[in-house]
This record gives sequence, structure tokens and C-alpha cells, in this order.
Amino acid sequence: MTEATRERPLEGLRVIDLTRALAGPYATLLLAGLGAEVIKVEDPKGGDLARDNSPYVGRDGITVERKHDDDVSISHLTRARGKLGVSLNLKSPEAKEVFLDLVRTADIVVENFTAGTADRLGVGYEAAKAANPRIIYCSLSGFGATAPEGGKAMDIIIQALSGAMYASGGPGEPPVRIGIPIADMLAPVFSVIGILSALEQRHRTGVGQHIDVSMLGALTSFVAIENWSAMAAAGMQARTGLTVQRLSPFGVFECADGYVAVVAVHEKLAQGLFRAMGRPELSDDPRFSNRDSRVANAVVLEETINGWSRQHSVAHVVAALEAQGVPVAPVRHPEDALIDPRVVARHEAVPVAHPSYGSQVDLRTAGIPIVFSDADTGFDDVTPIQVGEHNDRVLTTTLGYDAERIAALRERGVI
Repeated sequence: MTEATRERPLEGLRVIDLTRALAGPYATLLLAGLGAEVIKVEDPKGGDLARDNSPYVGRDGITVERKHDDDVSISHLTRARGKLGVSLNLKSPEAKEVFLDLVRTADIVVENFTAGTADRLGVGYEAAKAANPRIIYCSLSGFGATAPEGGKAMDIIIQALSGAMYASGGPGEPPVRIGIPIADMLAPVFSVIGILSALEQRHRTGVGQHIDVSMLGALTSFVAIENWSAMAAAGMQARTGLTVQRLSPFGVFECADGYVAVVAVHEKLAQGLFRAMGRPELSDDPRFSNRDSRVANAVVLEETINGWSRQHSVAHVVAALEAQGVPVAPVRHPEDALIDPRVVARHEAVPVAHPSYGSQVDLRTAGIPIVFSDADTGFDDVTPIQVGEHNDRVLTTTLGYDAERIAALRERGVI
């Protein structure tokens, strides 16, 4: 297969996307980028919640408030890439018929309603399974599809409940919200893993199944990779802020004009750090002469490192540590990170713009951070700018509805 004719890995699969906001749409965005055809279903009365997220892009460039009808939320623009947009009023019995017709043509359904909502609307797994026993149906919720109701599961709520927010702070400091919507991004990755695993099982069994992923479970599983009880029993600080004291020296250190991340866990690296500091004698100091001693005296060691790094620029510290083979990196602003030639070349961060007006600034967003030896990734050149933009295309081409039926659905408010 030549470069010009390479397919994407999930070509030929169809996804019915009932999701909104971020967690669910990111899962279906990944599937779209891997080549699946994604049909995004929105409420005709307003569509995805992300459509109203500031900032917007349009004829006046980037704005905090929507000034024109065709201004588009950048959140929606990035999350709806490569998806066909249809509108369905799922509270209408006729809409359920349309949904089930779509399911009969599909391989995958993804929803992220509050637990139980899909079933109440008649579009849950049992209904989908009855229409298509091969369907793989993924429910992505805050606390699990069968868990007791736990309230609205926004990312910040999950960060708080999972312990991630507490773990990110320093001793005696307030909790720290992780600066990216980590729960909203992590749960979809597990959802896609589950979907792809179920597809593989379907190849053997011929039948689909229900996949249930919770945001709280996904993020808590990451928090649990550290043994907090053991650290407490050993008298170690759980909350160490910019550093990880059980691995000291390991963390973020202040420079005269910014910050650097440094890893000098093992003997060779620690000795390289001390040489870079101009303090090779620290290797013979009983407090720092071996790994356990450095951990036991982490606070003093970190103060010593900061005392050196604060006297120098980021560039100086990075050069000094690199010369000694010590892993180090400047702490970059996200705008700088998104134009790193390495991630640009691998399409891990990609341009995005309003389809009619472009953008007055270099907007970049998430690509698919997977490189295949014999396949491509990327998004079809469709984005539902208007709610229900692809109704006629999907209902005609995919379901075979005639113009009269589509007009009737529109007149009755079903689409």
C-alpha cells in the first residue's frame, strides 16, 4: 500500500455519537481521527453544550462573546471535527425510530448522559441491542452506568473526588486544580480502549456488548498508582507541590527567569547535577551520598538546588544540566508547546480554523498522537457548524429516507 492510498485504521466503521460537552465528544473525536464515520446527534433546540463555550472565531477573528450568528465556539470547532451532524429530538417517539434505524447501520454507539438517562429516553443499550445485536455501546458517565446518582460530574468535581486535586498541592497549601481537564480527557481514552477491545471480541463472537466507563474510576485509577497509605506509614509527605520527594531530586525548580523540570534520581544523575551546580562535594555529604539519604533529606536538598537555580537563567540551567547528561527541560507556556516542531511534524498538534473565515491567529488543537507504519490518521473535511447541518445527507444516503419523509420529520420537530 502506497503512502497516497493508505487507509486509516477504523475505515468502514460507523459510530452514532450521542455525546456532548467534552468527555464523550473527545472519545468520538479519537474514533473519527482513526477513520471511523461519526454521526453526531444533537438536540435541535440548541445542540452540544460546547457550542456556547467562549472564545469564538468568526468574521471578526477571536472574540470573547458571540457577535454574529456564524461565529463558532472554538471548543465546538475542535471537538466536532470530522463528524457528520444530525439533529434529533430524542424525547419524540419518532426520533427513537430514526435513532434505531441509525443503530441498525452502525458498529458503535457512544453516549455520556447522566447515568440512566439514555434508558429513560429509550436510546439505551437494551434498545440498541434489540435493533442490532452486534452493536458496541459505550456509556461514559461520571460515576458509572449502574452507580447511585452522584450529581453532575464536571471535570473539576471529579478532580476533587478522585484525590488528584489534593495530591497536586504542597504541604499546608490549598488544593490545586490540574490545569487541563484531565478527567474529561482520560475517561474517553479508556472508553476508546474498551471499544477497540470489544471490536476484537466481536470478531470472535459475532456479538456486541455494553462498555461502562466512569470518569471518577478512570482518574482514581491514576491517583492509585502512587501508594499513599505506604507513604503515610513511612512518614513521607504526600503533598509535595512542585517536587516528588520520594524520588528526590525530582521536580520543578525556580530560575531567575522561569522554571525547569529536573530528574536526577539515580547516583550518576545526582552526581551530574551536583557537578552542574559547581558543588561536586555534595556527593560526599552523608545527607546526599545515596538515594535513600537524599530522599530522607529531600527538603534540604531541594532548597540547595533552588538556591543555585534561582541565580541563573533557564537557558543556563538547562545547558549546564544537559552537559552533565541530567534530564532537564524548561517549563513552557502551552502556546510554545503546541508549535514544537516534533509534535507539529507528527500531527499531534494541528491547525484549526473557521471554515469560512479562517483565523487571525495560529489556532492549534489536538491531533491523533499515534503514528502507524502502514496507516494514516486525520479527520474528514466535515464539521457540523450548524445544528443538524448534515440531516439531509445522513437521512438520505445512510438511511434511504425520501425527501417527503425528511420534510415531515422536520415539520413535526423531530429533526
